[in-house]
Amino acid sequence: MFRLRDKEMSRAIMKRLEGMDLKLTLMHVCGTHQDTLIRFGLDTEFKRVGVDIRQGPGCPVCVTPPKEIEEVLALAKSGLTIAAFGDVMKVPGRKGSLNDAKAEGADVRIVFGVDDAVALARRTKKEVVFMGIGFETTAPTTASALLSDPPPNFSVLSCHRVVPPALEAITNMGEVRLDGMIQPGHVSTIIGTKPYRFLADRYHIPQVVAGFEPLDLLMGVYMLARQVKDGRAQVENEYSRVVHEDGNPVAMMAMKQAFQTADSEWRGFPVIKGSGLSVRKSLSDHDARKRYEDTLAPVDEKEYGEAKGCRCGEMLRGILTSEECPLFATKCTPSNPIGPCMVSREGSCHISYRYRKR
Repeated sequence: MFRLRDKEMSRAIMKRLEGMDLKLTLMHVCGTHQDTLIRFGLDTEFKRVGVDIRQGPGCPVCVTPPKEIEEVLALAKSGLTIAAFGDVMKVPGRKGSLNDAKAEGADVRIVFGVDDAVALARRTKKEVVFMGIGFETTAPTTASALLSDPPPNFSVLSCHRVVPPALEAITNMGEVRLDGMIQPGHVSTIIGTKPYRFLADRYHIPQVVAGFEPLDLLMGVYMLARQVKDGRAQVENEYSRVVHEDGNPVAMMAMKQAFQTADSEWRGFPVIKGSGLSVRKSLSDHDARKRYEDTLAPVDEKEYGEAKGCRCGEMLRGILTSEECPLFATKCTPSNPIGPCMVSREGSCHISYRYRKR
């Protein structure tokens, strides 16, 4: 019986990889993939057979640029009620984090989703701003809330982003020579496999959409290795039990109706064309950037940057590993994070810290 953690199957795949004489550099763009790689020791096993897997910009909290952190802090300090995910609370801004703002008296609430924020707005007279963070995985839920007649005291600070333009940016930057990409399972559940084809057609990059169990990643790497050996560049779907070619049309339609694409900055990257999601003009009453334009006007992105010594941006581009950062596990720890890669549980530094060899 096929099991997702079958040891014999794992050994059989590794034996196949051992016999292929590989020297590959791959990249994934998903924090859950990174967790599986490190937690199960697969990174070490892959390196043993000549496969180096880098983490790309797959952590939504990590790629949120300093300006957007300053925006939500400015809104919190102005007296608004902020609803945010727990893993953004410790992200350091220029003068503290949302946790610090809460300790100083700001009304900051941790929510599990946008529905919690809408419910909060319905039962209070306060102005509630939901900080919408995430890729195509979470953007549809925010879109659904915006399209479902939310209360007039509810608005969204959209920090949502879409993945394919970032993949093209990584390819064009040329900082890491990639032999293939492991595409994210969660995002692909929404967008399907078609949006990745341009990377195969235009840049001849082999790709596999993979799930999150150890065998998913083992099979994903094996499928990529086969493509490289055969001289092919295709988008193959290892995660077919969940991901379909056309994705989730209902979710994509909701995003299209609620958002429009915008040029957006990512932490560690220059502005990436068409990679952000801004609230459509027809829903501007619930767009925090329009609604509180005067409060946000003083926030100037030129004033903010990475904390001194933080190398998070280079990790998000696959140039460095967490262990190569001089702050890792010394000055920078989950209890005292210097940068967002140590804050979020999907961040490469947080993952490496949790599972590092002692």
